[in-house]
Amino acid sequence: MSAGTRPPGADLPEHPGHLWRSPDPKRSYDVVIVGGGGHGLATAHYLARTHGITDVAVLERGWLAGGNMARNTTIIRSNYLWDESAAVYEFALKLWEGLEAELDYPLLFSQRGVLNLAHSLQDVRDSVRRVEANRLAGIDAEWLDADGVREVCPIVDTSPDARHPVLGGTYQPRAGIAKHDHVAWGLARSADAAGVDLVQDCEVTGIDVRGGRVTGVRTTRGPIAAGRVALCAAGHTSVLAAMAGLELPLQSHPLQALVSELLEPVHPTVVMSNAVHVYVSQAHKGELVMGAGIDAYTAYTQRGAFHVIERQMAAALELFPVFARAHVLRTWGGIVDVTPDASPIVGRTPVAGLYLNCGWGTGGFKATPGAGAVLAHTVAHDEPHPLARPFSLERFTTGALVDEHGAAAVAH
Repeated sequence: MSAGTRPPGADLPEHPGHLWRSPDPKRSYDVVIVGGGGHGLATAHYLARTHGITDVAVLERGWLAGGNMARNTTIIRSNYLWDESAAVYEFALKLWEGLEAELDYPLLFSQRGVLNLAHSLQDVRDSVRRVEANRLAGIDAEWLDADGVREVCPIVDTSPDARHPVLGGTYQPRAGIAKHDHVAWGLARSADAAGVDLVQDCEVTGIDVRGGRVTGVRTTRGPIAAGRVALCAAGHTSVLAAMAGLELPLQSHPLQALVSELLEPVHPTVVMSNAVHVYVSQAHKGELVMGAGIDAYTAYTQRGAFHVIERQMAAALELFPVFARAHVLRTWGGIVDVTPDASPIVGRTPVAGLYLNCGWGTGGFKATPGAGAVLAHTVAHDEPHPLARPFSLERFTTGALVDEHGAAAVAH
């Protein structure tokens, strides 16, 4: 086969059989991280790299990165409305921009930009407000009219007689996508090389607390003592926290997505629409990746209801009539944990030595390196990272909420 006829994705690197060890758990560690997804692995990476803490175990009940990390749409952006949110996501985006070199591993990070479409006058007002807030925060953000949208993404239907006319959109040029499994493998390889134990098939069944301090965890592979325990289990974090006597303001919902068959490169950016609620990008191999809003009911299932997918496809065809004959290859669901203000919880808990990283909703993947870095700092110093202070658990009693429903791009 000639170089000119190589199929999409043929240039992806080959992987060795094993990128990390598969050790049995020791009976004690300085730090135990519960959850072997992107955030847990990133926390382990930064504990070792930045703070020199390597007596660490990452416990995963299944296989590494088999939960939400493998079930998301890989969108990366930082154009959130409030200063607190924009700061932590911009911190993460700057880490993304250097992460491939830091890990010495190909992440296929592609800064192709993200378009958030506006379909009504209220959408326009809200979008322009967010652009100006982003600019004040030093984040790249632009307001595009319908002609500008068409210039960035010619395949979007911007005709005035469309069911949901496109009046314009916000655009963040530095935003984009990355390959989720490569991100997980790169972080896991780095943590393992530093001496962190990545323990798979190890479900946490209890959290031991004595005198108001965490002392360890109980698992399906035996008890493990720990001086500090960090919960990074996304939709299951509330279940784990209850083992330590904590009731968290979280709801867990299924979130569905799908990919199409492989297509020639036709979609140059990422397009999101809150009004019709769908977000669409084209992955490196050529498949279209589409996400929907969360299913309305609470559940811990990694699948959802077909009617959500049906509405999602209808929404996609409103924006992209060119995809009308594309075939769906597969669908899947993840479990998103949602807080009342659509912002995460990162920091200490009333139980000494127990830390939370949860409530990211659909923002988890884009926050991966930033969440890991700020949580690692918090665990290492038992003091919240400055970027994490606004996202403490206490805000739900003080009322200092960070309401990101409008910019979180999620129908909840």
